Amino acid sequence: MDRLKVKIGNLELKNPVMTASGTFGYGKEYADFIDLNRLGGIVVKGTTLEARQGNDYPRMAETPSGMLNAVGLQNKGADYFIDHLYPEICDYDTNIIVNVSGSTIDDYVRCAEKLVALDKIPAIELNISCPNVKEGGMSFGISPKAAAEVTKAVRSAYTKTLIVKLSPNVTDITEIARAVEAEGADSVSLVNTFLGMAIDAEKRKPVLSTITGGLSGPCIKPIALRMVWQVFHTVKIPVIGMGGISNWKDAIEFILAGSSAIQVGTYNFVDPTITMKILDGIESYLDRHHIQSINELIGNL
Repeated sequence: MDRLKVKIGNLELKNPVMTASGTFGYGKEYADFIDLNRLGGIVVKGTTLEARQGNDYPRMAETPSGMLNAVGLQNKGADYFIDHLYPEICDYDTNIIVNVSGSTIDDYVRCAEKLVALDKIPAIELNISCPNVKEGGMSFGISPKAAAEVTKAVRSAYTKTLIVKLSPNVTDITEIARAVEAEGADSVSLVNTFLGMAIDAEKRKPVLSTITGGLSGPCIKPIALRMVWQVFHTVKIPVIGMGGISNWKDAIEFILAGSSAIQVGTYNFVDPTITMKILDGIESYLDRHHIQSINELIGNL
């Protein structure tokens, strides 16, 4: 329905419900559970220029109201995605967005250059939470200067909608948002996972092979919601909100805080039909409150 349509830069979504990278595979893995064509967008698994094996096991751990992961961006590389996966998913009636990761600015640029040629990929999402190997392993996303540099470089190579996914592991996330907006980002999505840790008390060892990992799930929602609200009041570009969304009410809260669209991540593992329930819940909310368009709610606290 038109009243659910939202825009992310020049990208039109039939509704604001998207799926988060790394939690939904390439979409087809969920085709037995939901109608993928009803989604506003699918952000596919993180894609790098070259194939990556990911981290050693164990690399996932359940935590109270959430989970830790240290998968390490395991994927078969951009060329494999283009040749083998893209043909399987390009005909879904939704926006297929590729999450792009890299270890150097050149990695990001070369990956974006490959993807810009794909007709059915209208946008990419830059994961700037990756370690910059040329800067001693510091994440691109924790420095306004580094975030600006990678955004500027990709912007010059990528002509379609450019979304930049922000790390929450910073002192002031609004600084990073301003930096990427200034260099041409069409939208920001936030938040990525928080840095966390789990310990096996009996073995006296870390649970994850990497010791630390990314924390996601309902436990991070209040912090994510606060960061979305802050960024919405800082930048003029659209905000895509995520972080612990597990029902329609969470989604409405993120929209009220300033999200033009939302991404559902970890809760897909709990309930693979959750996106449809959230979409139905949003429609019901609009009906109950006699709201003509979802856009009336964006940032409307």
